[in-house]
Amino acid sequence: MSAIRTVATTPFEGQRPGTSGLRKKVKVFQQPHYLENFVQSVFDSLTGFQGQTLVVGGDGRYHNRAAIQTILAMASANGFGRVLVGQGGILSTPAMSCVIRARRAYGGLILSASHNPGGPTEDFGIKYNIGSGAPAPESLTEAIFAKTQTIAQYRIYERADLDLDRLGAQRIGATQIEIVDPVADYAALMERLFDFDRIRAWFQAGHRMVFDAMSAVTGPYAHEILERRLGASAGTVLNGTPLEDFAGHHPDPNLVHAHDLVARMQGPRAPDLGAASDGDGDRNMILGPDFFVTPSDSLALIAEHARVAPGYAKGLAGIARSMPTSRAADRVAEALGIPCFETPTGWKFFGTLLDAGKATVCGEESFGTGSDHVREKDGLWAVLMWLNILAASGQGVGDLVRAHWRRFGRTFYTRHDWEGIPSALADTMIADLRGRLGGLAGKSFAGLVVEAADDFAYTDPIDGSQSAKQGIRILFQGGARLVYRLSGTGTEGATLRVYIERPVADPARHADDTQKMLADLIALADDLAEIRARTKRDQPTVIT
Repeated sequence: MSAIRTVATTPFEGQRPGTSGLRKKVKVFQQPHYLENFVQSVFDSLTGFQGQTLVVGGDGRYHNRAAIQTILAMASANGFGRVLVGQGGILSTPAMSCVIRARRAYGGLILSASHNPGGPTEDFGIKYNIGSGAPAPESLTEAIFAKTQTIAQYRIYERADLDLDRLGAQRIGATQIEIVDPVADYAALMERLFDFDRIRAWFQAGHRMVFDAMSAVTGPYAHEILERRLGASAGTVLNGTPLEDFAGHHPDPNLVHAHDLVARMQGPRAPDLGAASDGDGDRNMILGPDFFVTPSDSLALIAEHARVAPGYAKGLAGIARSMPTSRAADRVAEALGIPCFETPTGWKFFGTLLDAGKATVCGEESFGTGSDHVREKDGLWAVLMWLNILAASGQGVGDLVRAHWRRFGRTFYTRHDWEGIPSALADTMIADLRGRLGGLAGKSFAGLVVEAADDFAYTDPIDGSQSAKQGIRILFQGGARLVYRLSGTGTEGATLRVYIERPVADPARHADDTQKMLADLIALADDLAEIRARTKRDQPTVIT
């Protein structure tokens, strides 16, 4: 027998959603009332959801199932009429957006800390997506945060746990809980967007790929789409079973954490395409034999060739990129005669552009690429787009990228991450650099002349909303650029990300080593912010 309880509670500090929701250690979320406070604050910030449909799912990390049981009990107690749950609690972030849109749901709750590690001592997260399938806008996340500071009670059903593995309908009170296939809606959408016949023929012709799901959420999606529907050979998908601790992997698809995949893509017997996705399925890494495609170049090349895919045959309305993403896509947009929008980091900033039909393809340098098919970045979508381009062109990954560079020039680009810096130190370092910006224009540093320097602020061209202090930009004559930004995706300390780029038109230099080509800018980036001197560290944690 189930009954609604109203539980008295008090606020917790620090429940402000970041760029991708609320992320903390599992033990923080396991505190009595912690998750309940946040979920109730979400519901208290919404209106008109009585009797409506909510979608719930996550990346399968530790605490995913327990959190879903709590959310189901609270959604029912708060009046949702139906809740759709991915079988086993599984639903990738792009699939969540897909299901919200396909089922015309009111919104959804995603349980994930994205590319952060999982396990009892690691990370957990939760975020809310609105009815368009997009992440909650800042106005809503701020309203949620305000509720967390004043919450005094939450509503929850007392009930036995539901069976999350059994497809079909169950009930909590008056609310229908429907356990759904987490892959079906998403796979059907991919078949409409891409030329599956042509990709299938590419595999039948003997081409090979390898996809590393990193023991995270994309395994079931990749098995179904790549191996079953497209006919890639068995074993194409590596680490394809979602595990609560991601088998000890750091589920971030970059050259450091996907080192096994990188090794497979080296040497004369390497597959034609290598790819990986992250914990919740919204990021991607693309590799050719002995060739790494930067996310910025991947966005630019996808935009250049998108029309070969049936879902984009009419062309692109525009391109959108996050401010730290290289300006390679800008040159493609110019050649195509379409706009290229520069937004703050965070996929939610693309949402209004997509909804208004102003942009079709979007990307972030942090291995995120997507389009207007959903309102999240989408790792497997990017892999399928690359497969479609490879199958249509008859060229290899490296040949395609080198041809792109010959046409548009190469933007040498790197990101240096300084992780786990004490937050106060990081804040002071950025504040001091911000204070120097006004005097940098026109100054010369080792032959590099500063053209402009600012703290990026953004006014949304659709809804007029404003976002300030989104990253420090230092632009040099000739097109080189430095960007500094504190990341909001970690759970401990602060991560300083430094983005360094230089465009080079001369094809004779396109094969040069990136770190050597940018060595002067890398040194200058350190000197201007005094990173090594202040952190007492010799090198970044991760270089991409």
